[in-house]
Amino acid sequence: MMKKIALYIASVFLLVSCSDYFGDKTDLDFIEPPEFDARQAAYVPIQPALTNFVKPVDIVAGFDQLMYVVDEGSEEIISFDYSGRELSRLSVPGVTEVVQDRRLNLLALGKTDTTIQDSTYTLPCIYRIELGGAGNYGLQFGQITNKIVHPFYYKSVFSKSDAIDVKFTGIAIADVNEFYVTRTGPKNNNESSILPPDDAVLRFNEDDEFVTPINVTTSQGLFRNYFKQPSSVTSLVRPPQIEATASRDFMVTLADPNESVKFRFIRYNESANGISYTPASTSRDTSKANSFITDVDKFIDPTDVTTTGDGSNFIFVTDAGTDSLYQFTREGYEGVRPPPGSNETKYIKTSFGGTGNAPTEFNNPMGVAYADEILYVADADNGRVLRFKLTLDFD
Repeated sequence: MMKKIALYIASVFLLVSCSDYFGDKTDLDFIEPPEFDARQAAYVPIQPALTNFVKPVDIVAGFDQLMYVVDEGSEEIISFDYSGRELSRLSVPGVTEVVQDRRLNLLALGKTDTTIQDSTYTLPCIYRIELGGAGNYGLQFGQITNKIVHPFYYKSVFSKSDAIDVKFTGIAIADVNEFYVTRTGPKNNNESSILPPDDAVLRFNEDDEFVTPINVTTSQGLFRNYFKQPSSVTSLVRPPQIEATASRDFMVTLADPNESVKFRFIRYNESANGISYTPASTSRDTSKANSFITDVDKFIDPTDVTTTGDGSNFIFVTDAGTDSLYQFTREGYEGVRPPPGSNETKYIKTSFGGTGNAPTEFNNPMGVAYADEILYVADADNGRVLRFKLTLDFD
């Protein structure tokens, strides 16, 4: 179990909500900065935790300056403003993941009942949810406008294993509102098949049309089965909207216990010769850090990954195997750069966690998000969403 962080915020003042969905940014001065010296860097909890969930399994920062939580237990998506005030709920069958595109539509992973040859099957699907327009925008106005059902987006043949064993595990928005979806299943070893393996990262265009499974080119060749049990995916396209990067690069975590390194950073390359995807390199400079995102057996059961869009260039990973939250830089260093006045010469580790229900402990953390210098973790089996702020970010 990781060493618990000793710094705690003593109290929280009245929450101040957004003036409206697209109005002034929420005033976060209600967070009282803790006392710390220049050598300390840690994520400290913001109280109270967000509760009134059954089993929160995902959280995402929207481009509309709202937060969206998926409650698997109640099969709902719940919206919050940055102060933590609940705004609305929307029921979505079997929902497990959600993301918002730059048109402010939601894309949610869920399930749907489908009748095939007089038999009813519950199949994985992707829901597109439109949130209305000017004057009537919000989750309370949400309408499901499209449904992408597995496996019919890429094949017409159906087998029972498609319903029983295949599932979607993650979704991320890329540039121009395309999106990536991670999928897992049992059919992965038949290289002669014209169909892609079940374990895959899938690319869809902005019109919800399936484009291709992602094949990865390495120095050893082209791999159709590069992703082993992908458990989550994120892109570099993050809020705030005005600063969002134009990128189709993405990051994936892997749940396969046989994979010693369970993180992949993939570059999108476009040239006159066509499109390719290649592994991106991360640093292992031991003069700058003691640990790295590509360390062997760094993760046991990574459940979610996200990046920041505010220039801090952090990567966050939740791990249900260690009940922990890990923080890295885009270069792959674990920790944050030492602040001015610090005696430290290497990046300072700020990862934390351990099994329990204390303010810096988790029980099956399933989702992570970041917005306005606040870190959010969906603590599934404790039925709560926890919020944290880096001590170095307090004024």
